[in-house]
Amino acid sequence: MNIITRYYHWLHGQWPSGAVENLPVVGEDGLTRIPGVRVVGDLSGVPLLKFSSETGARAIHAILTESDYQQQRSKAEQEVYDVAIIGGGISGYSAAIDAKKAGLRYIIIEASSSFSTIKNFPKAKPIFTYPTEMTPSGGIQYDSPNNVVKEGLIEDILQQVEDAGIETTIGHIEKIERHKSRFLLKNTANKGQEWQALRVIVAIGRSGDFRKMNIPGEELDKVSNRLHDPKAFTGKDVLIVGGGDSAAEALIALTEAGARVSMSYRKDALTRPKPENIEKLQSLAESGKVQLYLPSSPTSIDPDSVTLDHNGEEQSFPNDAVFSLIGRNPPLAFFRKSGLEISGERTTKWWVTLVLSVIFFTWLYHWKKYIIGGLDPKPMVEWIFSGVQSIADEQTSVLHTLRNSASQRGFYYTLAYCLMVSIFGYRRIKRRNTPYITRQTITLALIQWIPLFILPELILPYLGNNGVFETGIGGWIGDTLFPDHSYWRAYGFILAWPLFIYNWFTSAPIWGWLIIGLLQTFVLIPLMVRRWGKGSYCGWICSCGALAETVGDTHRHKMPHGSKVSRLNMIGQAFLAIALLIMLFRILGWIFPSSPLLSLSNSMFNGIPILNYAYFVDLIFAGILGVAFYTHFSGRVWCRFACPLAALMHIYARFTKFRIFADKSKCISCNVCTSVCHQGIDIMNFANKGLAMEDPQCVRCSACVQQCPTGVLSFGREGENGVRFLDSLPASPVQIRELQERKNLK
Repeated sequence: MNIITRYYHWLHGQWPSGAVENLPVVGEDGLTRIPGVRVVGDLSGVPLLKFSSETGARAIHAILTESDYQQQRSKAEQEVYDVAIIGGGISGYSAAIDAKKAGLRYIIIEASSSFSTIKNFPKAKPIFTYPTEMTPSGGIQYDSPNNVVKEGLIEDILQQVEDAGIETTIGHIEKIERHKSRFLLKNTANKGQEWQALRVIVAIGRSGDFRKMNIPGEELDKVSNRLHDPKAFTGKDVLIVGGGDSAAEALIALTEAGARVSMSYRKDALTRPKPENIEKLQSLAESGKVQLYLPSSPTSIDPDSVTLDHNGEEQSFPNDAVFSLIGRNPPLAFFRKSGLEISGERTTKWWVTLVLSVIFFTWLYHWKKYIIGGLDPKPMVEWIFSGVQSIADEQTSVLHTLRNSASQRGFYYTLAYCLMVSIFGYRRIKRRNTPYITRQTITLALIQWIPLFILPELILPYLGNNGVFETGIGGWIGDTLFPDHSYWRAYGFILAWPLFIYNWFTSAPIWGWLIIGLLQTFVLIPLMVRRWGKGSYCGWICSCGALAETVGDTHRHKMPHGSKVSRLNMIGQAFLAIALLIMLFRILGWIFPSSPLLSLSNSMFNGIPILNYAYFVDLIFAGILGVAFYTHFSGRVWCRFACPLAALMHIYARFTKFRIFADKSKCISCNVCTSVCHQGIDIMNFANKGLAMEDPQCVRCSACVQQCPTGVLSFGREGENGVRFLDSLPASPVQIRELQERKNLK
């Protein structure tokens, strides 16, 4: 292992980097990009019975509040349903029950049989109705004492459906078609039969095709994707392939039935099953009742044996049955045909909009930097101020300051930046209303407006025009910080080196900024990171983070995940190394002015056309690509992969006390926390083990904490002897509700 590999492992590579499954993009109450179509159940992100009931019921409640729905309903013909529900599972029947209670004309369409997913569970499979304290607001309920095993659950939910008087229509829908103000659903199992509805609820679950192992022998009769009766395998050699709850529960059931069971899983640890399943499985392994091959993968299956690749060595052993429980591919073809967006998919539209976005921001940043002409604001500003010319010409007036600032292109870019942060920040607060997000978003907006816009664009120029920086202490401040009226350098009060580079990479040292920068970058920020993590700057102060957390808020799920992508995190380390090298050459050039080092530093910084640091890193990566990728790869592409200041803080963060703590007993391994992390962190891999998350990429955005459906995660810091200090500012809606309920009980 070379030094670069070791450094990568120490900095980033040692942390888990799980992938995120491609699913339809679903918003609040199941909303999709097609108005009138909602997705509920497993495909909305949380694979739990109670949450499936809740999503189905809430979809109906949300439809009833739509402003145009009642009007459309009053004008609809008799044969047009108010709501069509596709899928006869927990969420579908929950929606149907609440639709009937609301007096809606509905139809529920199921392709095979009701609750087929549950019916295919193994016999006597234990049923976990998490969260235990949660009661769904409608639909199917789980208060029966029989709901502890599969058979009792099926009996109970079928009785609830019968008591509610819900009738099911058998049919197969391949896609949803829009027809004027309604939707057309064609039954492909019965040509000519079709239904129309004003609203559609998709509740088909993740019941797509079983995933393949793609190995020789997979087609043998002894290979199955489902375990129905564990007792049928008593005394037989069985291999389980997979590492999720289905695999763990099958292993436990087979072992209890007297089978000799082995498990093959591609990773070196089981992270996805529920905590109690992991504990039971590990107990069986420690007692020698089962054999775990971690990491391993099957390479071939023969009639009487199976061969595994275990830690690079092939091993064969006797085998009577193989259960491939590696999951199913969700029914994405249905969503593609229906025109519904799928996360992570790159369609023609995706590529076209990406190219157009890059073109626009290439123009914008070149225009802002005066690299290209056109759209000069000065004539427009002069025309606007022509009515008050005498006042605007008076150097000491406010109007004179405003006219001069508004004549510069950067004024409009910065103004637009602040407006975007404020507008989208307000929408973020409304969307994710927790005390943490409210205070964080307001703080980010105020920092953009006051020190990064009002101060350099209005206050400092006004003071300069009125002679404040000419004599006395004001003159010293002007000479030390703003030589030649360069008030834009005030960005350096907030944006530290090497994110904001221009106050350091000067031909002669500006001592005021060198001192401020040294204190910022090497004293204040390390202290902040030590106590509150890297996110104390990236998530609460930085202008890049401000835009990412507001404009990029609804796109955070688009960040690529996985070990291959994580290697790109080192781009920022390369940029940091180059910035340090340029700075070293520059300092040596100041010390030895007759040497070629200052000239070399100038050439590296702003000399070689296009390839210099200022253009390649600051303009292309931080500007054009960093912003153009917002709606395609999340708002944190620049922050995660390429920002040199973030790269420096990654080093600081290796020594931080900040953690995201997890209540292992609450974790349901739903992977929501990982899927919403726009830094690509595999949060769930920490949470379901009860481990404190300490990946240095974290920017304290709170998305994982805020969207965790069971309130598993909490911000905090690690004290001495394992003592945990949790943040006092609430970030989890679940924990806020639990705290309020405890207060009410008192």
